[in-house]
Amino acid sequence: MYALQEVPGKGGGLVATRKIPMGTRILSEEPVIRVPGAAFNGQTLLKSVRRQTNALTPDQRRAFLSMHNIHHADDTASRYLGIVRTNTLPLGGDVGERSWNENIKQHTVHALRDIEKSKEITIYYLGVLNNHESRESDRRLDEIFKLDVLISRDGLLGILSAPLHKLRYVDQQIRLYNEQGPDDNGLPRAFFDAAQIAITNGDQAKARIFAERAAVGSIVLGGDDSPSTLQYRALSRDPSEHELYGMSMKWKTAVDEVPQGLDPKEFEDWLWRGRSQNGLDSRTTFPGFIDLPDENDVSSGFYASSGESNYRPRRHWLFLAEIVDFAALLRLQVDIKDVDGMAVPLFFYTDGCGSELAPSQVQKGHTIAILYAQRHAFKFSEPGIRHEEPTNIKDNKFRLRFLTQRVPTDISAIAKQVASIERPGPKILGGNE
Repeated sequence: MYALQEVPGKGGGLVATRKIPMGTRILSEEPVIRVPGAAFNGQTLLKSVRRQTNALTPDQRRAFLSMHNIHHADDTASRYLGIVRTNTLPLGGDVGERSWNENIKQHTVHALRDIEKSKEITIYYLGVLNNHESRESDRRLDEIFKLDVLISRDGLLGILSAPLHKLRYVDQQIRLYNEQGPDDNGLPRAFFDAAQIAITNGDQAKARIFAERAAVGSIVLGGDDSPSTLQYRALSRDPSEHELYGMSMKWKTAVDEVPQGLDPKEFEDWLWRGRSQNGLDSRTTFPGFIDLPDENDVSSGFYASSGESNYRPRRHWLFLAEIVDFAALLRLQVDIKDVDGMAVPLFFYTDGCGSELAPSQVQKGHTIAILYAQRHAFKFSEPGIRHEEPTNIKDNKFRLRFLTQRVPTDISAIAKQVASIERPGPKILGGNE
């Protein structure tokens, strides 16, 4: 599968002697030295390393002492510690993904993608580089962390009371993980979260699919005998065995109630409980509130750069919501409900603070449509939408950014009108107070 060869400019390296398919286990070895990550410095680590090196066989000791040491050592124990600190690698991968398999008590390396013959097998062990790509990665990881907070907020009660919102957050996470690169190590866990949301609400069919996807990702990262893979496979066989099954039965399905004959897009819409709900042609064109971009983050899925700090919409998106209530104090506040049934506050920061709209246009049951809407984090309210563009309700072609009209709405006609809109010129994006 591989051989130790000289790599130009690098020295010795492992090189593939044949094509290695993605997910192949390349290495599986017991560690010579194991150290607790929480005690990587200090006397605890020093004592642990000294105790383990003293227990090595002569051959193991010779191999250990032959390794490089970039740290100054005044005594034997410090030398041992220096070798460990120089050569111990954190988990993570590049071409090869490393992980600890508790079932077999070995450290494993798997191919993250197909490795062609004669290609060097590498693992990533450096810090994050200071370039645009790494900054984009940091931004995505920050978004993933924020979504983690939203998914875990309110615990089981949150999954029971707003399961669709939780599922939408996981859907966003998976899209971000996919942008990070093929088979990101966060994907299996995200699919497992989606499976648990479905299970908690009695949906065994979707839970099975989510668990199967989690298992596929886990096999690539840790092999088919890793604890996570075995857990996900067991869950996919019988979701009802999970401890959360049946807490609610609002989404009740049998494990085999998976629709047949759907094209890939239709299947994904079904799986995520209607990315295209309520007659809306596309969640991409007609996103719900949680699908909107955050105004302080330039998402590559929504914006294209046209200069160092200038961005313009990459495509059109139109946020639709129903007016639930409204009030006018210092400015017009409208309580709206999006296509997922999520309550969202809308505040008018136009020059007229919302007075541009006639009272007859702001009525319960009317539909609000906002072009290029963004999520805004208010200091005094739940996240919502801060609307700043002038109002013009007479333009039937949506060339401006705001209108209201009575439901029902002809979505197909709106979609054609949205497609004909000319995207605005570049502007500098930034946050608001």
